[in-house]
Amino acid sequence: MENQPSVKEHGCWQYVYIFMFEYSTPKIVSIKSKKAGVVNRSIQLLILIYVIGWVFVWQKGYQEFDKVLSSVSTKVKGVAKTNGSKLGVRIWDVADYVIPPQEENSFFVMTNMLLTMNQKQGQCPEVPSVTTICQTDNDCSTDVPDIHSSGIPTGRCVFYNATVKTCEVFAWCPVESDTVVPKPALLGVAENFTVLIKNNIRYPKFNFTKRNILDTVNTSYLSKCIFNRKTDPNCPIFRLRDIVMEANADFQEMAVQGGVMGIQIKWDCDLDKSASKCIPEYSFRRLDNKNEEHNVAPGYNFRFAKYYKDVNNTETRTLIKAYGIRFEVLVFGQAGKFNIIPTMINIGSGLALLGVATVLCDIIVLYLLKKKYYYREKKYKYVEDYELGINEQDTYKTSQ
Repeated sequence: MENQPSVKEHGCWQYVYIFMFEYSTPKIVSIKSKKAGVVNRSIQLLILIYVIGWVFVWQKGYQEFDKVLSSVSTKVKGVAKTNGSKLGVRIWDVADYVIPPQEENSFFVMTNMLLTMNQKQGQCPEVPSVTTICQTDNDCSTDVPDIHSSGIPTGRCVFYNATVKTCEVFAWCPVESDTVVPKPALLGVAENFTVLIKNNIRYPKFNFTKRNILDTVNTSYLSKCIFNRKTDPNCPIFRLRDIVMEANADFQEMAVQGGVMGIQIKWDCDLDKSASKCIPEYSFRRLDNKNEEHNVAPGYNFRFAKYYKDVNNTETRTLIKAYGIRFEVLVFGQAGKFNIIPTMINIGSGLALLGVATVLCDIIVLYLLKKKYYYREKKYKYVEDYELGINEQDTYKTSQ
């Protein structure tokens, strides 16, 4: 009869043999050790705290979630009066300072401006700068417009004033000079303007809709309320100064060169509770760079023109470089509602995590405690093949 393969053979065949022909099964050993018992229950307690406290209570692991879909519309109100050397006494209403009248999830309020009036197309000197000051025509290029130029160069060097000569351009004349920004801002009173923000939201997975003008708000209240975090936290009408102040910024300083503000509306709703408890939370922050030491091209501005014909039927325009504050309305959030599937998945994951306590205790008992060799001997038991054991007994009896 051929001999059985020996487990004691050296080389990789030993590991192949063990892998193929040995089976390990867990053995329950009750160890009466205070240290092991305390460690085991402590780990199990921590796992239960994590599963119940973090997964189910804090993260609401029994719910399924949906992201918010949103639409925003705004309506700014306010009137301002200016008395300048170019325009004289003038009234500014919402049609003048909100540009354009409607945008998607944002609005712009003009707070300052540079006016270049009565521009007509023709030839005129450039505004003096390092690249435009000249002495002779040879210092000026011809028909090679620079990206910073106000028009097409003619190649001539002409007087800008009695003492300074600059290169001539074919452009809208006189060209704009924007080296000095009015300070304080011409429309600094815009800080008292208000904006009504209407925000409609929907959670399609739960077929749930709502808006930030709550059901408890009536026309009388809406006509006189202004958002205040303590007294009127649910009012959808905001004073522009309050928005900037909540972002730790100064409106008058910001109004000079403009900037970008973020109005954040957070909708976090627990739909297992009453729908009346699903209300928005407002917060505000400045989005543009306000670091004075590293602030190239600060603020927010753009140009637009108003065209008309003069008495000679010549096309004329007023160029306006508008400085102001752009308000971005940022809506985000999620809603949750009970669902059996995530509940069962998280319960199963929690039960599986409890097995970690056994693994960690085994490591402590079998490798760290003083009696580790004794516990290891009690936990692991090696059993020979039953049929091999019977054959060996029969062989022994026959030899007798």
